[in-house]
Order: sequence, then C-alpha cells, then structure tokens
Amino acid sequence: MSQPTSKRDNIIFWVSTGLFSAFILSGAIPNIMSTPEWVEIFEQLGYPLYMLPVIGTAKLLGIIALLVPGYPRIKEWAYAGFFFDLSGAVYSGLVVGGFNPLMLIMLFPYITGGLSYVYHHKRLGK
Repeated sequence: MSQPTSKRDNIIFWVSTGLFSAFILSGAIPNIMSTPEWVEIFEQLGYPLYMLPVIGTAKLLGIIALLVPGYPRIKEWAYAGFFFDLSGAVYSGLVVGGFNPLMLIMLFPYITGGLSYVYHHKRLGK
C-alpha cells in the first residue's frame, strides 16, 4: 500500500514541473512559429527547417501531458521525449560549436525535469 503524498512532495513536484515546463515552453512556441532566431540555429546545426514546428508541437504536447492530471504512461513518454530532446540539443551544440560556458544553462532543465520526474513517481507511490 502506498503512502499518501506529503505536502512537501507536492510542492517540490509542482514547482519543479512548472519551472521545467516554462523552460520548455520558451522554446516550443518559437519552434512552432519558426522564428528567425530558431531558423538560424537550425541552419547552423544543419537540421531541416521543416522539423522546427514538428519539434515545437511535440514539446507543447509533452508539456500538456505533464500538467494534466492522470495518464502516467503518457507522462513517462513525455519525460523520455524531453530527455532525448535536451540531450540531442546539448550534443548538437557541442559537435557543431564546441563547449561554450553558456551551455551550462542546460543544467537547469535537466535538474528541474529530473526533480519533476522523481517527485512524479513519489506522488504515484513508486
């Protein structure tokens, strides 16, 4: 039998999930709109531009999956997708431009996403 979720666990989950979602959303909307900044980034990385709105839409749907109550299996897929997206972004940046200290900002979504994931499972009693 699982223990009830503590208030502290709920707060950590919602704060980390909110911060993580805001970070992802800050890229999803410009991706969907194919803004000039993101077009330039994709051209520098050598990615096809038609992928911008596809990735942006996937990010937006993933955020919705994390924020809507229930659907634990879909949430698992969303967390996995975000991990692959973030890892691909970091890897692509390293391969094309090498290490830049500004890339350390990517620790923020890894940490907040990781906290969200861990506390999502605590709330499920796993």
